[in-house]
Amino acid sequence: MRWFLSAVIAASLASPFNATADSRTPGKVIAGWVEKVSLQPWNVIVSAKLDTGALTSSIHAEDIERFEKDDERWVRFTLVLEDENDKVHRIETEQALARNVRIKDHDDPSARRAVVELELCFDGRRHRTQFSLADRGDFIYPVLLGRRFMEDVAVVDPESTFLTQARCE
Repeated sequence: MRWFLSAVIAASLASPFNATADSRTPGKVIAGWVEKVSLQPWNVIVSAKLDTGALTSSIHAEDIERFEKDDERWVRFTLVLEDENDKVHRIETEQALARNVRIKDHDDPSARRAVVELELCFDGRRHRTQFSLADRGDFIYPVLLGRRFMEDVAVVDPESTFLTQARCE
């Protein structure tokens, strides 16, 4: 019986679920379910919801227009972002279209959204990730960070908020 108990204790100590965040997930930070991020190159700090139920990140955009530029697919749109001081920023920009994604809401028919790659600062580090352009005007947070972003960057503590810093060093 003693050898069994020793084996169970040794296995639990070696388990990644009992290890520290650094040894379990090299390079990952523990983040709350809501964090501040800085959208680059505009340097606008906004609150972002970290959503483990979403695969792709999304960002609040309006006036979305697809077009061709140099034989490539592009998107022109306006980011509508409320910053940490409650100031609303309307940022008109153009980005290359990374891909399209079909989004299925529970009660609504599926929708096709443009996906672009944007840069943000999260926990003092710069990251490039894909965002679907969506009307998030009815949501509290203008930015949603999905699993594709989080997979190499963060683990989420669902009881906490604002554990990281938004500015890049």
